[in-house]
Amino acid sequence: MRTTTSPNPSASPGRWRRAGASLLGTAALVLAGLGTAAHADAAPTTPTATPSKVTWAATPCATPKHAGELACDSFRVTGGTTAFQKAQARRTGDTAQVTPKAAAAAPTGYGPSDLQDAYGLTDAAATNGDGETLAIVDAYDDPNAEADLAKYRSFYGLSACTTANGCFKKVGQTGSTTSLPSADSGWAEEISLDLDMASAVCPRCSILLVEAKSASMANLGTAVNRAVTLGAKYVSNSYGGSESSSDTSYDSSYFNHAGVAITVSAGDEGYGAEYPAASKYVTSVGGTALSTSSSTTRGWTEKVWNTSSTEGTGSGCSSYDAKPAWQTDTGCAKRTVSDVSAVADPATGVSVYDSYGVTAGWYTFGGTSASAPIIAAVYALAGTPGSGDYPASYPYAHLGTSSLNDVTSGSNGTCSSSAGYLCTARTGYDGPTGVGTPEGTDAFTG
Repeated sequence: MRTTTSPNPSASPGRWRRAGASLLGTAALVLAGLGTAAHADAAPTTPTATPSKVTWAATPCATPKHAGELACDSFRVTGGTTAFQKAQARRTGDTAQVTPKAAAAAPTGYGPSDLQDAYGLTDAAATNGDGETLAIVDAYDDPNAEADLAKYRSFYGLSACTTANGCFKKVGQTGSTTSLPSADSGWAEEISLDLDMASAVCPRCSILLVEAKSASMANLGTAVNRAVTLGAKYVSNSYGGSESSSDTSYDSSYFNHAGVAITVSAGDEGYGAEYPAASKYVTSVGGTALSTSSSTTRGWTEKVWNTSSTEGTGSGCSSYDAKPAWQTDTGCAKRTVSDVSAVADPATGVSVYDSYGVTAGWYTFGGTSASAPIIAAVYALAGTPGSGDYPASYPYAHLGTSSLNDVTSGSNGTCSSSAGYLCTARTGYDGPTGVGTPEGTDAFTG
C-alpha cells in the first residue's frame, strides 16, 4: 500500500517514494495482491446483473523494493464494472464484470480503437509512425514482454511487432540484448501496460524496450540515455518519486535531450509534484477519467482523475526545477506539473495482456503510467521533433484551440486559493490536466 504525507501547496518533498525502507512492511500485502485503492471495499466483488463499483490495487512495483528506488505509477482493476464494460453493456446487453484477482478471457478495458477515437487519432494511427522508434523505459526484466505484446496486437488486429521482423527490440541499460536485468513480476505488469499503450496509439511504430537493472534514478536515467543513443525520438517513463535537491543534476545527466520527446507520468497520489515529471526537459503527463458521452459531438467526456485525497493524478509546483520558457502561469515560480494529460482513472482504464507472475490473460490498468506512453505515442504519430526543440513546448502553442480537448472539471486535492488552478481544472491551463488532452496530432508537432 502507498503512504503519503499531507499535500503541500508548493510541492511534496517528503513524499513516500525514494524513502523505500519505511514501506517494506506493507510491500508483502501488495505483492500478495491484497492492497486495494483507498476508496475500495477490500471484499471481493460478486458479479451481478447491475454495474458495481470498480475496485483496484496498486501494482507491486508501486512499492519500491529497496530504499532510494522510484516506483511505477499504475493500478490493476480487481473487481466491478469498468467504463468499457458499461459501454459494452449498453451496446450488447453483456453485464460481465471484472473478477477479483483473476485474468479475464477477453478485454475489460479500453482498446486501441477506443483510445484512437477518443483522441482524434484514428486516421493518424492508420497511416503514421513508419520508421519511428518509440522507447519504453522501465526497471527490471519482463521475460514475457514480446510474447505478451504479440497476444495484445493479434487480438486487436494490429500488425506483428517482433524481434524477427525488426519492429521490437529489448535491451538492458547497457544496450545488450542478452545481458538483461533480473526478472520482476511487478515491473512486468508495468512493462505490459506501457508496451500495449504504445501499440494502441501508434501501431506502426517500432518499439524499443530498455530495462534498467534497478529502479534507482541513476539506472533508470542511464536507460533513458541508452534509448536516445539507440535512436529513439520518443521516450516514455512511467515512474516517479519525491523531489530532491539532486533533481537539477539529474536533469542535465539524463533528461536534457533536445530533439527528443520524453514523457513522464505525473504521479498517482493526488496533488503534489514528483520527479522526473518535474524536470523542465520532459513532457509531464497528468491523468483523466475518460467516458463515452452521447451529449457531446466528440462522443467522449473527460474530467480530472481523482479518487481520494491521496489517490489521483499528480500536479503541482516544483521545489527545485526552474520554469521552462513556454510555461507562463503565475501561481508557481518554478516548473509546474502537468503539461498535458490522457486517460488514467482505473475505473475508466485500459486493456492490457499480461502473463508473467500472474494468471495469463486480460487485465484492466489505470494510473498515469497509462497516460505517459499514450502521449509518447501521440508525439510519434506527429513526427520527428525539431533537432533543437524541447517538444514539451509544442502543446502550449495550441492552448485553447481545437487541437486539444480542454478538461475543465474536477480537482485532485487542496491547494492555496491564490493558485487554485494547480489542483483544480479550469478553462485553459491547469495543473492536473495541463493544456488538455490530444485531439489529433497538431498540438504535438513543432
